[in-house]
Amino acid sequence: SMRRVCGRDHRHNVVTATESYVQPVHKPYITLCHGHRLCSTYKTVYSVAYRQVSRAAPPSHFYPECCPGWQRFHSHNCNQAVCGQPCVNGGTCLRPNQCACPLGWTGHRCQTDVDECSERRPCAQECVNTAGSYRCACRDGFRLTGDGHSCQSLPPPPPPPPAAETPPSPTQATNVTEEVQSLRNRVELLEKKLQLALAPFSSFFPLSLDEGLSEKTTLLSHSFQQLDRIDSLSEQIGFLEERLGTCE
Repeated sequence: SMRRVCGRDHRHNVVTATESYVQPVHKPYITLCHGHRLCSTYKTVYSVAYRQVSRAAPPSHFYPECCPGWQRFHSHNCNQAVCGQPCVNGGTCLRPNQCACPLGWTGHRCQTDVDECSERRPCAQECVNTAGSYRCACRDGFRLTGDGHSCQSLPPPPPPPPAAETPPSPTQATNVTEEVQSLRNRVELLEKKLQLALAPFSSFFPLSLDEGLSEKTTLLSHSFQQLDRIDSLSEQIGFLEERLGTCE
């Protein structure tokens, strides 16, 4: 018995064919009878004729009906499944309206992508889902190994070479030299002013209000301000001399 056969199509059990047969034909003629009289008689002639006949077909001339969802394909058996909607993404029709899907796809038509990253977690660090598949990736400082799943740490990068110090240009050296000389001139001028300001205090004078103590106090305060300016300028000169030393 054949599988997936649900009945016989009796409409196909009778076939029509053309066959030949012998057909008698009666032809009249005149002959001489007894007593010398003319008689009318006939003779039978046979000829070949053709006709359409219906007869039961031999068993080899008809096939049983296939069950719903199955059909014949290059054979007498009903072994080809029928899918109302075609399978996609490489799927094949395995059973009626059900596709057998390749790896990476699912659904009755193989229309849905399988997210391997969320189901199996196949990667050591990062997993990127793609259509029908996936790929592994590694974080910064790691690289993917030959198996496509594991990550290996990268060696630390070599330290950058020390940056070569760019020597100052001759123009810069000239500018610094001029600035140092200008500050030295200002210091000398302030020192002279300070000597003139302190000259009245070089000799003893009575500390009485009627001898101009207020004026001398103001002059002394101004002298201390000059000292502060000298200290500040001296610091600037020292800094510029250091810079000038690097230019040589």
